[in-house]
Amino acid sequence: MLRIGMLTSGGDCQALNAAMRGVYRSVVLNSTEPVEFYGFIDGYRGLMKGDFKILNDEDFQNILTVGGTILGTSRTPFKLIHEPLPDGTDKVEDMKQTYYKLRLNCLVMLGGNGSTKTANLLSEEGLNVITLPKTIDNDLYGTDMTFGFQSAVDIATRCIDEIHTTANSHGRVFIVEIMGHKVGWLPLNAGIAGGADIILLPEIPYNLEKVVDVIEERDKEGHRFTIIAMAEGAISDKDAKLSKKDYMKKLSKYAFPSPSYELADQITKKTGREVRVTVPGHIQRGGTPVAYDRVFATRLGAEAGKLILKKQYGFMVGYKNREMIKVPLKDVAGKLKTLDPDARIIQEAKAIGISFGI
Repeated sequence: MLRIGMLTSGGDCQALNAAMRGVYRSVVLNSTEPVEFYGFIDGYRGLMKGDFKILNDEDFQNILTVGGTILGTSRTPFKLIHEPLPDGTDKVEDMKQTYYKLRLNCLVMLGGNGSTKTANLLSEEGLNVITLPKTIDNDLYGTDMTFGFQSAVDIATRCIDEIHTTANSHGRVFIVEIMGHKVGWLPLNAGIAGGADIILLPEIPYNLEKVVDVIEERDKEGHRFTIIAMAEGAISDKDAKLSKKDYMKKLSKYAFPSPSYELADQITKKTGREVRVTVPGHIQRGGTPVAYDRVFATRLGAEAGKLILKKQYGFMVGYKNREMIKVPLKDVAGKLKTLDPDARIIQEAKAIGISFGI
């Protein structure tokens, strides 16, 4: 009997169900021995508590187009992983005990950066672990692409698309705040696809005067509006010079819901222009996965199934140069795939007139 545990961890995204379906079908259809799948409820929390359901064919019917996760998810911050639970029990030990009690041969985890760090820890503790790269931020190290990213780009792009007409009608400056706390893959791609005039990213601290210059230049050229695609983690060059302590002190006394609203206030004061902020927020993580993500997540799941049947553990299934690869978890955990400010895609965006506020 081959016993496989599976869980989804961290923030949800599109195509989690498609990826799990890929794992399940790949293993069940190709295994030479009977298979049991244990789906842990609400991520690592379910693994700790031994809260699971046996998964069968019916669970994976008609879920290819369904967003979210049929198993539920939760955040289990890695920085708190060694802190005892309220009842005093050890989180890592609880997860290991559940694994051993169920006599699992392997644990499959679908998650992002923090979740992968925990998966690597469990692997180092002796558990057989395989992970799949999930996040709309596309910031997982060791893979060119993560599933959920293309769907989120599509949603964020549509948001920018819809802003064009109202921005033009009212002659306003619009800031569309796109998810991306530490990296800018999502706002960059959505900004280019949506025809944003300015894109502000965490990796490229912006200068307020440069942003204002673009707006005023567009006014002189007869354009009625300016659209700014701004990452939620974008930062000004002045704030970037602050120490982490001083920046956190500033945020503790923040008078704005987010940096986008602060920038809107600054632009209004300098130009007298009406500025509106639109925040699509969690909409970017929801809904039906686009066709690309359905195919991509299915392929990742199928590759994970192959590794399970070959008993090759301790890897993340990744994607490099249009090919599926396996990446040692120790090479992924704790690393972030950030945007190079000199990347070709940045240079190409600049070549067509997009400003990055510098």
